[in-house]
Amino acid sequence: MGWVLLTLGVAFGSAIVPLVNAELFVIGLCASQHNVHWLWLGGAVAVGQIAGKLLYYLAARGSIRLPKFLHDRLHRERPLTPRRVRWQLRTKVIRSKVEALRERCQRHPHWMTGTYGISSLVGLPPFMATSVLAGMVRMRLSTFLAAGLAGRWVRFSLLAASPAMFAGWLQ
Repeated sequence: MGWVLLTLGVAFGSAIVPLVNAELFVIGLCASQHNVHWLWLGGAVAVGQIAGKLLYYLAARGSIRLPKFLHDRLHRERPLTPRRVRWQLRTKVIRSKVEALRERCQRHPHWMTGTYGISSLVGLPPFMATSVLAGMVRMRLSTFLAAGLAGRWVRFSLLAASPAMFAGWLQ
């Protein structure tokens, strides 16, 4: 039970801070600890990851407020310096594509559900980006939780079972 709780914590941390890699942790844990069932680990990672991504979803939806120092930093008016003008010109195409994608997802909510579900299973498009986009287009919370939990549980259960499968193939 201790490994499952530790996995839940690592998964939550990896959802908040993208530098923490839950995939490497799960593979390393399953390769070294043979007494932890892969379905329990998959479920723990799914719950931890969705709990962490729920914060991004709610922030993008506007349901929770950012701390004052972050809110002021993100929303203050800044003078246009030559460097900022160059940055705006470089990112103009990307910003327009993200805006077009957001509008398309709002017009066709089932596309967003499919995109988010596939992202939770495969990881492409990036799961953090689709979590934020789901909040921006106001995906239903129950759909966000169900699709995310299902995809993440399958992904990490298969990942947790992989060391045992490879060990069986090699013998």
